[in-house]
Amino acid sequence: MARLLRIFCLVLLFVAPSTVFAQPAQFDLVGPTLEVKVTHAGVTLPISQTPNLAAGDELWIKADLPPGQSVHYLLVAAFLRGSTNPPPANWFYRLETWGRKGQDGLKITVPQDAQQVLVFLAPSTGGDFGTLIGAVRGRPGAFVRASQDLNQATLDRSRLDTFLASVRKANPGDPDYLKTISPLLARSLAVKLNPDCFQKMPELQAACLMQGQDSLVLNDGHSTSIVQALTSGNPADLAMQLSASPQAGFGYYSPYVAAAFDIARIMDSLHTAQYQYIPALATTQGDQLSLLLNTPPSFHNPMSVLVAALPAVEPPQAPPLQPVDPKEVYCAERKDLVLPVVGAPLAFSTDYAHDMVLRLKGKDGKTVDLPVKADAEKGGFIADASAISSDNFEGAVTGSLHGFWGFAPFDGPEFQLQTVRPQHWQVVADDEQSLIVGRDDVVHIESQGAACVDSVMVQQASGEPEAAVWKAVPPNQLAVTVPLKSAEPGGVTLLVKQFGAKDADVVPLQAFAQAGHLDSFDFHAGDVSGVLKGTRLDEVAGLTLSGIGFKPGQLTTAHGGDELTLATSDPQAADKLKAGKTVNAKVALKDGRTVRLEVSVGSGRPGAILISKSVQPQASSPPNLIQLTGQDEVPQGAVLTFSIHAQGTTSFSGDAKVEVAAADGTFLTTLTPTSGLVLEDSHVALATLDTGKAFNVSAFGPLRFRIVDDQGASDWQPLATLVRLPTVHDLKCPAGRDQPCQLSGANLFLIDSLSSDAGFDHPVKVPEGFTGYVLAVPHPSAAGRLHVKMHDDPVVVNLISSEK
Repeated sequence: MARLLRIFCLVLLFVAPSTVFAQPAQFDLVGPTLEVKVTHAGVTLPISQTPNLAAGDELWIKADLPPGQSVHYLLVAAFLRGSTNPPPANWFYRLETWGRKGQDGLKITVPQDAQQVLVFLAPSTGGDFGTLIGAVRGRPGAFVRASQDLNQATLDRSRLDTFLASVRKANPGDPDYLKTISPLLARSLAVKLNPDCFQKMPELQAACLMQGQDSLVLNDGHSTSIVQALTSGNPADLAMQLSASPQAGFGYYSPYVAAAFDIARIMDSLHTAQYQYIPALATTQGDQLSLLLNTPPSFHNPMSVLVAALPAVEPPQAPPLQPVDPKEVYCAERKDLVLPVVGAPLAFSTDYAHDMVLRLKGKDGKTVDLPVKADAEKGGFIADASAISSDNFEGAVTGSLHGFWGFAPFDGPEFQLQTVRPQHWQVVADDEQSLIVGRDDVVHIESQGAACVDSVMVQQASGEPEAAVWKAVPPNQLAVTVPLKSAEPGGVTLLVKQFGAKDADVVPLQAFAQAGHLDSFDFHAGDVSGVLKGTRLDEVAGLTLSGIGFKPGQLTTAHGGDELTLATSDPQAADKLKAGKTVNAKVALKDGRTVRLEVSVGSGRPGAILISKSVQPQASSPPNLIQLTGQDEVPQGAVLTFSIHAQGTTSFSGDAKVEVAAADGTFLTTLTPTSGLVLEDSHVALATLDTGKAFNVSAFGPLRFRIVDDQGASDWQPLATLVRLPTVHDLKCPAGRDQPCQLSGANLFLIDSLSSDAGFDHPVKVPEGFTGYVLAVPHPSAAGRLHVKMHDDPVVVNLISSEK
């Protein structure tokens, strides 16, 4: 272990004595350029499109040196066959780059059993070729490892260069663009992205993203498989352990950094008095290999030999491309069609994948190939869909990527596509009533052509169409924001236009006013009515509970809320609505909407109906000219007697109670067998209510009753209307009808109005809060009667007789 530690320390010293891991192996010196072409089975490709070599391939290699090159370089190509099997001498080829032959280049064939190819550029000396052959044959494992690491570093560097080039060209004045492409670049190229960079000023974001360049590249199984995995063992383990130290960047130890350190160690171990070996990374463009160096070359002993690696001799490793979302549907006729993929960064950073097409099958069975190109900034392959015509395809189409990976045919993943067709859009069920005026609302619409939507316009009932904010919701929906802040309830139209379509699809919608709030529906088994509680219940048109329809009845408002009685005449209500059952009621509103409300059917309650009632005036009351005509009116202070009959399973017993209260709940009294309640039998009871004793002098208005027993309380039922009467003593009228009569008495403020006719064509209104004892009133009718409406029940017309 001590020896391994010393080796690793030597690596650190070789790379950069001052900064060590901070900026390892900076390949930033421009070296010479090589031209390389590969011919396989009669097909020739530039080196940029060749990920691997095979036995029998023909290589053409040429050094592209400037005309004024002062140092003569000897170009040597060497084939290797493993770390423990030195290559034969005839696997080494030389070319003097400065002569006529140097202009023609070196043509060689990959021998059988070869595994790696190295290219050396050595300053010409007397024994240069023999020295190189001896060095490689003497330590083949070191050069095999150098070939592997150079290829690994070259592939990783291609990903890094692609990322940096895209970030550098981003416009600092458009930070949104950088935020958009950076995650796509990171996904496509498998590089590390620092999200904190987007919190900085726009001018500093690009520089932040490019910090620590050599450690941006993450491990990529595909590129590793191309050049074979880096050898494992104690030195590698030690390097990984030390990479967690502060000097090593706390674990930012990418394959690129690993290969750079390994190359430095190997090259240093090959140092001799005559030669030192300098690794050269190759960046490809067409048939050119541009070499980048990390150490300035030396032309004094030890002179520098440049070492570059060509692709390994191995079977082709097809890229493991996968769609980002296999379920997503794409529009085949979209001009900027992008097919997002992951899994193969080299498909974006190199030209290994070439002549790529998206293959579609038409209705006639013929295939159509659309050219595609990998674009890391878009996060996938961009397709040229100009050749697509919806007439040649069904609505749904399956397309697949095809092309070449080097010389080998390549079949990529499949994608689901959609062609443009007129669509029938539907509002999703949950959003049919979601549009409320006074605010911006989101509505979801769906069809089979959602992938091909180009734009959405919204048009109010009165107004021009305007662009709407929308987004696709896979697999077949759109979420559209409809502006309704200043709109009126009514129709709204969406105009959904697809790519290339002449006409937009029309989607009618309905905008509603803000509905009232529904709190609860109180219903008990055996009842024929229930009480709906909430606000704005005047908008309720009906309620359905387990198929039983309820119609609205009396609506009351008190304490800031509404209570609406809803009743049913369906005879199946008792059978379908059992106690303890929980169901969803559907409340229909008058504007056509429906609102769901969870209802729990309560246990059965006691019930009773009113049989009859009678009123006995107060015995000590003074004579009064007012005669009440309403059958339900009860003078305040009178005794009200009424009889009730038990309903259903209800029966009266010694603990029976009858409650009588005002309709608004302001006063209440309870009658029991010991206080005003007499049981005729278990089904009939007579109740006597002395209104003068039970209620104070300010009590008035509708009265209602209910029975209460150990099972609960029955529904409230109307009983009578309590009316306070003024005391009218006298009505005196002059002989001439042009003079008013004089009505005298006490508490005359309890009169609402008076008239000589029953229709109240010419009423005399009593002033509010009248405190006098005499009123000027019209002459009575021919029958000697004056018509009067009371303050406590102004609907009923009562009488005042001029005769006592």
